Amino acid sequence: MRSMRSGWFARLMVLPTLVVLLVLTTYPFLSTIGYSFTNYSYLKRAATVFIGLQNYVKLLQTRYFQLAVRNTVVFTILAVVLEMVLGMLVALFVRSLRRGQKVMRILLLLPYLLPTTTVAMIWKMMLSPNYGILNQALSALHLPVHNWFMETGTAFPTILVIDVWQNVPFVFLLLYACLQNVPKRQYEAARIDGAGGWQVFWHITVPNIREGIGVCALLRTIDTFRLFDKVNILTGGGPAGTTSTITQYIYTYGIKNLKFGFGSAGAVVMTLLVLALSSVTIRNTLRAS
Repeated sequence: MRSMRSGWFARLMVLPTLVVLLVLTTYPFLSTIGYSFTNYSYLKRAATVFIGLQNYVKLLQTRYFQLAVRNTVVFTILAVVLEMVLGMLVALFVRSLRRGQKVMRILLLLPYLLPTTTVAMIWKMMLSPNYGILNQALSALHLPVHNWFMETGTAFPTILVIDVWQNVPFVFLLLYACLQNVPKRQYEAARIDGAGGWQVFWHITVPNIREGIGVCALLRTIDTFRLFDKVNILTGGGPAGTTSTITQYIYTYGIKNLKFGFGSAGAVVMTLLVLALSSVTIRNTLRAS
């Protein structure tokens, strides 16, 4: 009897949290799906009617949206791979230090602790075509200078470098924490058997932190796919759509124009793509473990 009362009491205590989650997540999600099948516009709310799949058909047939999807997928794959590789290398390097690990951890985390808007503005000043420090250095060396954010050949790679620079510390922190749990006895046994550095890494380090690698890759995939702040501040999706992402497209042609029905359809498509990429990451992680 007492256990039943405690069970009901526990459920009662959890109920307010569940209600808040339903209000803040489930309701907006279902509303977004509902709006995606209408022509809902904030300026013409009274004229809202059900239009079926017209928003989705228009969205998928739009060449600019197709370009935004391609840019987003390519950017996500490149960013996650680079961040995972560099984060792993940094984690292994810091772990190998005999002194100064605490100081190094603090210094490496600084880029990730900065707000995204601040990071974008700092890089925008550094890469300014007129007074940016990088162009001044190139000019002093008699090398060609660039308008890094407005040239089709440099805009996409530049934003990629900025995103990797900011988020490698997150990967480093997660993998560094995982490395602390690898049994030292396994390393000692490998050295006694004469295993080399690569063999130790591949057969001992990676298997022990495989789940951590999978979780980190999943988190970075989801976060990178939603890239908006840097693109909106630095390029606005230009030049010629080379840096346009799905979120930027939804903002420009849906939210900014107050066409919430069309924007909702884009949000649903983006959610499905995120789920698809995430499912691939989860499946590979489970298969490897």
